[in-house]
Amino acid sequence: MDDDLRERVEREAERAALFNGLKHDSDAQVGAIMGPLMGENPDFRPHGDEIPGVVAPVIERVNGLDADAKRERLAELDPGAVEELDAEDEGDDRDLPDLPNADEYDEIRMRAAPNPNGPWHIGHARMPAVIGTYADRYDGAFIVRFDDTDPETKRPDLDAYDAILSDIEYLGFEPDEVITASDRVETYYEHARDLIDEGGAYTCSCSGEAFSELKNAGEACPHRDKDAETVREEFAAMVDGEYGSGEMVLRVRTDIDHKNPALRDFVAFRMVDTPHPREEAADYRCWPMLDFQSGIDDHLTGVTHIIRGIDLQDSAKRQRFVYDYFGWEYPEVVHWGHVQVDEYDVKMSTSTLKEKIAAGEYDGWDDPRVPSIKSLRRRGIRGEALVAAMVELGTSTSDVDLPMSNVYAHNRELVDDDTDRAFAVREGVRYDIAGGPDAATPPLHPDHPDRGEREIPVGDAVLLEPEDVPEPGERVWLKGFGPFGREGDTLVYTDESIEVVREKGVPVVHWVPVEGSVSVRLRTTDGDVPCFAEPGIADYDPDDLLQFERVGFVRVDDHTERETVCYFAHP
Repeated sequence: MDDDLRERVEREAERAALFNGLKHDSDAQVGAIMGPLMGENPDFRPHGDEIPGVVAPVIERVNGLDADAKRERLAELDPGAVEELDAEDEGDDRDLPDLPNADEYDEIRMRAAPNPNGPWHIGHARMPAVIGTYADRYDGAFIVRFDDTDPETKRPDLDAYDAILSDIEYLGFEPDEVITASDRVETYYEHARDLIDEGGAYTCSCSGEAFSELKNAGEACPHRDKDAETVREEFAAMVDGEYGSGEMVLRVRTDIDHKNPALRDFVAFRMVDTPHPREEAADYRCWPMLDFQSGIDDHLTGVTHIIRGIDLQDSAKRQRFVYDYFGWEYPEVVHWGHVQVDEYDVKMSTSTLKEKIAAGEYDGWDDPRVPSIKSLRRRGIRGEALVAAMVELGTSTSDVDLPMSNVYAHNRELVDDDTDRAFAVREGVRYDIAGGPDAATPPLHPDHPDRGEREIPVGDAVLLEPEDVPEPGERVWLKGFGPFGREGDTLVYTDESIEVVREKGVPVVHWVPVEGSVSVRLRTTDGDVPCFAEPGIADYDPDDLLQFERVGFVRVDDHTERETVCYFAHP
């Protein structure tokens, strides 16, 4: 490396270290700045082996400065970077717009309202991620309400309640209040009776098809003008379970001439013959529809802002009729589009995933091929990374795409610095070894030599990945071990210096010894991949993270006599 290049590397490293240290209010690390440094300066890449040695003393010097001195120096090197930091100081949630009319409320109160009909897929994480972030921004309240008043079509899964709360905890949030709608049926009955007294509801025994014809024609249902006493009596009979499914409903009286037929006299309560799976709610047969139940709960829990899908605009309009009868003020509403997640071959739908798991196509909700939060957790991906990626999507009314690469980038930033390295070879090709040291001593982490080295006894043979095998007469550098030339099916130690890599382009590859290697089943989003890993992997505990060099980050899941199971997180 000539002097001019060294000077440039030092200058760019200083700028990156200052920015990194100020952004995270901590000491900069070589590993954290090497990626941006090499990415923004492609001409540095041929000198990749030398640059850490140039960068390390620069970082050490920067870390010795206090925050004011760092900021002053960064302003000299890159004023734009200081402006970027100032923008970030407004909060990590800067991708989220301010909530409408937030300053008009003493406390911001928001809710996530999951239907507990199964574990959460990845898309479900968007709501708690955004609501939790808003609650933190405004020092507000985060309510979780289980909307479980459909015992039949979206039948609740008894295990899902705790599983969803566990997922919210994994995402880094703790609800201020947890409500279960099926515990509150008597409250909904009470408000239905009040609505009847206000002239806002009537009982209807029309078939669904007959009412639909009337509604679409803008004609009133023949039951619309029942007297309040009859309506109260018939609703009481509904509550007592005297009607079967489809025989009677309670409708909210709206505007029969409304331009949108979907808003004309909508159903508030219906009869369901199927008992609720929760023992506490199993005796109820008269169940509120979601728009009625949700509207009542939002008011009673003081919700100030609702986030819901753009496809649910009619829900707000229906609920406003109920709010108008009671003289309530409707919460602020933010509508957003759906989120689509790439990388997976299966539809991101609870019912679809349930069917495939039940059919044995997947091992369960934590199968790495399943786009679920349980799966991400088992792969070793931190909830914080998923939240950051979801928040970056904002609240656009358009459908948005979530590239999993964004989640992986955030996770890499969180775990890279603390994760030990190891070698693992897929589809290993065996080559005998001639010469060289008895053991290799690569570092546990290339950016932290103080953590020490891992000792890998080499033995008489190694495994290489097929694409890393040198042609006969060519050379290869076994990472952490040394240079070898291929002679037939043998790799012969050449005792050359690292200059053959820097000056002659000899490739550096990972490898594992045949003797003592550990059989690994690597579980990935594309299926299981058989591997062999260096012996030291057996010393890591389940739930530990490793980076298989040149392969990616993995989470150790289990050790058995036959194999070690690891879950692939991401490259």
